[in-house]
Amino acid sequence: MEGLGSLLCGSNEIGNLFRKRLKMEQMTDTCAKKLKDDASLSDPSSLPPLSAPRLQAPDASATDRALPSHSLTDFVESECNKCDDKKDGSLLPALRAVISRRHEGPGEMGKAVVIPKDEQEKMKELFKINQFNLMASDMIALNRSLPDVRLDGCKTKVYPDDVPNTSIVIVFHNEAWSTLLRTVHSVINRSPRHLLVEIVLVDDASERDFLKKKLENYVRTLEVPVRILRMEQRSGLIRARLRGAAATKGQVITFLDAHCECTVGWLEPLLARIKEDRTAVVCPIIDVISDETFEYMAGSDMTYGGFNWKLNFRWYPVPQREMDRRKGDRTLPVRTPTMAGGLFSIDKTYFEEIGSYDPGMDIWGGENLEMSFRIWQCGGSLEIVTCSHVGHVFRKATPYSFPGGTGQVINKNNRRLAEVWMDDFKDFFYIISPGVMRVDYGDVSSRKGLRDALRCKPFSWYLENIYPDSQIPRRYYSLGEIRNVETNQCVDNMGRKENEKVGFFNCHGMGGNQVFSYTADKEIRTDDLCLDVSRLNGPVLMLKCHHMKGNQMFEYDAERLTLLHVNSNQCLDMPSEEDKLVPTLRECNNSRSQQWLLRNMTLSV
Repeated sequence: MEGLGSLLCGSNEIGNLFRKRLKMEQMTDTCAKKLKDDASLSDPSSLPPLSAPRLQAPDASATDRALPSHSLTDFVESECNKCDDKKDGSLLPALRAVISRRHEGPGEMGKAVVIPKDEQEKMKELFKINQFNLMASDMIALNRSLPDVRLDGCKTKVYPDDVPNTSIVIVFHNEAWSTLLRTVHSVINRSPRHLLVEIVLVDDASERDFLKKKLENYVRTLEVPVRILRMEQRSGLIRARLRGAAATKGQVITFLDAHCECTVGWLEPLLARIKEDRTAVVCPIIDVISDETFEYMAGSDMTYGGFNWKLNFRWYPVPQREMDRRKGDRTLPVRTPTMAGGLFSIDKTYFEEIGSYDPGMDIWGGENLEMSFRIWQCGGSLEIVTCSHVGHVFRKATPYSFPGGTGQVINKNNRRLAEVWMDDFKDFFYIISPGVMRVDYGDVSSRKGLRDALRCKPFSWYLENIYPDSQIPRRYYSLGEIRNVETNQCVDNMGRKENEKVGFFNCHGMGGNQVFSYTADKEIRTDDLCLDVSRLNGPVLMLKCHHMKGNQMFEYDAERLTLLHVNSNQCLDMPSEEDKLVPTLRECNNSRSQQWLLRNMTLSV
């Protein structure tokens, strides 16, 4: 295969066999004439079969389905992308023009798969197994074609020849055959061979038979070394990744999830950035593969990673300051405060130096924020390389069980990261998620020792320099409940969302939805939402904090205990008779119903 790459780059050895193959693919007379003088090919076995044996998806839950073979188009495009620009590339335009014929088959070019009505009941049953449309996935070729979704400026970039090589680590647990193997095939088909040392599959104690011997036999037939490591018992993503990372031979470790698809040109920009700076931890843009139709949808280069008060990872718009830093060049990497955690590349030696993963964390959850804080605070950087695109199947629910329950596991992991990395700012998390305080989070002395040894910066530095637009305000007057003097009830967000009214409920003293921060900017915040009033005598809504004062600016008088809405010059009052569950604005009158106690909550372990 690798030899063919050089042939496609302009060698005079493309011969009769390849010419016949191209004719069989309905090559035009023009291209045939272009190739007619080429010498015969000495090793015909290096060419892909035009009609490869049909690959099958052996899910025990579904009938084996024949899958269309890898097209010559995909192969030639893959090989052409590996060409050395120094060689004669005169053949490429003719080849690309001829082979850009229409792709056929379910899901080709990332199109959605539509299940016939008479199959939809079966589809719904199969959906429950992996929490995605298994029937649709099994209909799609393991090496389906995908659109090139990169920015135009990315398509013309040239990367150094001497970028570091990489090992791919993929952890799976009871993964569907088709999604797991489609991940593997996309890595092989769209990665320059000399950069791909191996693929390490780590089986986290799967129970499905087809992921045992059948998988081992299958991966032996692939052109890239693929090793399967087996965890003796269910250990979770974090410990399984540690096992896989320790076994790698490449200079860079690239972690992928087991239901991904890599696109053309995905790997080179990641490795090139690490060549520039070995302490840069780099992520691709994560494109969306629909869990319902397996449609491939390009992700945005205008979002980056953040988190909310509950330490949930969230996507937010890239701020103007980051656009300014890149001078408007969207093909340059985006510095991101946090990463989603499923897909990233890191120099192997740096991975070990920086502390790899926290081995005290269980299963999954929180490890991405822990690593994000650690990288930034300890001298590294975290970036989204906008010229790299990898698709990921996003599910609405997890099909996996967590020993002890999902909440217990994630609370433990988040408690560990808060104790080690967040300093006093951990109070935001504890107050809004008080249940975390009751979790046994184990011994973190070794992780604190790592922080000291690496001379890492405080969390306040991270908020000031890396994530100044964080939902956690760095300066605030109070953090806790807002209690009405007249009714002894509290402002409550009621778990509502943006553009909904804030609530009013009996004070329970347990934090959570009754935690508000009155900031130095005179905002009343609950996570990334601010109290907002747009009209006289109007109800109080929760809108995205815009940091422009206006309708979101309240002045608290600590003597009179009033909250003055500056724009309207009215005071926050208890709910009216018309709507007894929503605080409102009224003309200031010094009544007890307009008096509010802003209390800092105290934490009890």
